[in-house]
Amino acid sequence: MSISINGAFAQETNQQNDCISYSIESERNQISITCPKDVTLSDINNAIQNPDLLKKEDNNTWVLDSRIVVEQGATLVIDSKDTSWLKMLVGDKNGDGDRDNVNSITVLGNLIIDSIRISSWDPETRDYIKFEYDILPDREHEHTGIDAVSRPYIKADDEMTGTMNITNSELAYLGYECGSGCSGLSYYGSNGTSIVKNNEIHHNRFGFYSVGVGNVNLEDNHVHHNFMYGFDPHTATHDMIIRNNTVHDHGAMGIICSLDCYNITIEDNEVYNSAGSGIMFSRNMYDSVARNNNVHDEEKCIFLSQSSNNEVYGNTVSNCESQGIYLYHNSVENKVYNNTLINTTKGIEYSDDSMGNTIENNIIQ
Repeated sequence: MSISINGAFAQETNQQNDCISYSIESERNQISITCPKDVTLSDINNAIQNPDLLKKEDNNTWVLDSRIVVEQGATLVIDSKDTSWLKMLVGDKNGDGDRDNVNSITVLGNLIIDSIRISSWDPETRDYIKFEYDILPDREHEHTGIDAVSRPYIKADDEMTGTMNITNSELAYLGYECGSGCSGLSYYGSNGTSIVKNNEIHHNRFGFYSVGVGNVNLEDNHVHHNFMYGFDPHTATHDMIIRNNTVHDHGAMGIICSLDCYNITIEDNEVYNSAGSGIMFSRNMYDSVARNNNVHDEEKCIFLSQSSNNEVYGNTVSNCESQGIYLYHNSVENKVYNNTLINTTKGIEYSDDSMGNTIENNIIQ
């Protein structure tokens, strides 16, 4: 059944209701927003008047049991004016884990999130939806279904015509393994500069994931205890700033960019206590910089693999179980200089096929 709401209100209210619609199907619910003006959760609630999809509890807490799709040209605003906490139920009525049936916020237009909490929620246990382990217990379990428990997620679609800005908020217990697009907070598109700033991002599958986007700034966030990666900008992500974040206690890498990433600046971050490497440049990451970071208590503190023409300088690395800085597997023409390495088992190391790198003025203590 598909229902479009046309309330008997004043003309302006009618126009708002006409651009907020919902459908109820056997496998999923969906709320669609096409309004040219900003829309809030209160606007959606007034338009659809269906507590099975969206209802308000005490203290500006909302419970969402639906997908929300913000269409091109529309803007959804979820902020402290009418929201303190958005609890997202899983949806997925047939329990098959299909991302098309799991509740999510999918953005083709614009999304603004500010000064709130967004999390998964299980109304039966009255708790977050949790994996068996908070973080990946070891690499052998990476694809064994531990993280396949369906949980809602937030995604900037690859056809996005606007931006998705998330500030001063908490994002927790979101995302699961579904193939792609469901990892928690994901950017597959951005038209303009999107900002993720001053948030606490924790206990998601990934803290952040992106594919093929540019001009996303990740600054001043506390990112911790995500099941696998902290920040994982991926395939052809470019022109990104990762600055002044505290990133720790992840099941895999703290900060990694992998597969054809370029023009990535990683600076002034504190990164520690992840199961993989602290900062990793992976699979043809190039023309990028890691500078002035404090990376400690990692196996490999800064790790370059198959990556070239990057600069690694001004970093302090300490208590690295293996290498402080490692250039591996055909990592060539990189510059590693003015770094301080303290209590690292192997200091700076490079593999035989990693040639033509400049390594100078580093202090090893």
